[in-house]
Amino acid sequence: MKEKLMQMIDERSITVAVVGLGYVGLPLAVEKAKAGFKTIGFDVQQEKVDMVNAGRNYIGDVVDQELESLVKSGQLRATTDPAFIEKADFVAICVPTPLDRHQQPDISFVRDSVTMIAGHLTPDTMVVLESTTYPGTTEELVKPILEKGSGLQCGKDFYLGFSPERVDPGNLLYKTKNTPKVVGAIGEDAVKVIAHMYRQVLEGDVAEVSSPAVAEMEKILENTYRNINIGLVNELAILCNEMNIDIWEVIDAAKTKPYGFQAFYPGPGLGGHCIPLDPYYLSWKAREYGFHTSMIEASAMVNDRMPEYCVERMGKILNRSRKALCGARVLVLGVAYKQDIDDYRESPALRVIEQLEKTGAQVDYFDPFISEYRYKGEKRRSIEKIDADIIASYDLVAVTAAHTTVDYEMVAKNAAAVFDTKNAMKNVRDRSRIELL
Repeated sequence: MKEKLMQMIDERSITVAVVGLGYVGLPLAVEKAKAGFKTIGFDVQQEKVDMVNAGRNYIGDVVDQELESLVKSGQLRATTDPAFIEKADFVAICVPTPLDRHQQPDISFVRDSVTMIAGHLTPDTMVVLESTTYPGTTEELVKPILEKGSGLQCGKDFYLGFSPERVDPGNLLYKTKNTPKVVGAIGEDAVKVIAHMYRQVLEGDVAEVSSPAVAEMEKILENTYRNINIGLVNELAILCNEMNIDIWEVIDAAKTKPYGFQAFYPGPGLGGHCIPLDPYYLSWKAREYGFHTSMIEASAMVNDRMPEYCVERMGKILNRSRKALCGARVLVLGVAYKQDIDDYRESPALRVIEQLEKTGAQVDYFDPFISEYRYKGEKRRSIEKIDADIIASYDLVAVTAAHTTVDYEMVAKNAAAVFDTKNAMKNVRDRSRIELL
């Protein structure tokens, strides 16, 4: 099986299937197709499938013209029919792995996808899970479902591995194509074949590790490392405010050290599809071994509290002008979880708005990248524009995403007060009405 698949990969006679056409799946499908592999994308959302088949892009990291060209040439198509798995030689699973309302892993999307694949799995197929999950998922969950549902044996009839997604929306340097990959699989042959497949598609290095569990833990380490360090700097930001010290200046000073220090920055909380969620996966799994991840849990507590802390600070800013949050008009600038993208998954700005409204504040938001968003079943729309008169009509402006397209000089000049949680206004000259996190 190994030699046959290696030859098919080299000849580009492999048919690729990508399950899940979101922020991870669609860019991966595009890169597979660009590399010369016939690619079929699957999604349960008919709207996404229709858009792909029409050559219409909805993901920021995908080039519109490339998607359109690949679809027109027949190199890439999408479907909602699970029977397409029967035609695939390589299947990548790129579905969400959120937390449930108890902050525990929700692997229902993975389970449902694997069950679907098992019902159509054919011999000599490579199956790779890319969704971020807890260590052990591939061997303890995915493998038994595939074997039972297909009647095939892992390692003998099909290959199974884990290769964690590494997607950073809005990153101008690193995309799916040139970001290094990690591959762990069940059996040496599986590792070699799956890694070979990725090497034909990606420009970045492909690191082979000894097992899926190592690759799963590696991904958790990447994001837990960031979670903990952001928690540290958020806690220091709170302390520095009490001590009347500028945490942003402190970080800039620390960055002058050429070794042993990496800069992390405070903010209104954590957002995105990985950093706020992954540590909970590890903490949940650790309890199976009677182990408590105290450092991870402590940093999560700090980061989770930041939206409420930011609202407290806004209340203090208004108090100095003899105003209360209740009844105050507040404009939130930016609901994306990071600058210059249209992604608001787990964005702390949404919780900031929620907490402001709980105090009785009248809240609007402006985001040039997100015209509307849905949160806890409710939809909100951005105001259409900001100008001097609009900014002046609010009691407080809170910057919660550092979009570079915003005219911060104009905001600072006309706002009654500004609370900048991202140091987005660092180059503004008149700082008399700006308070930093």
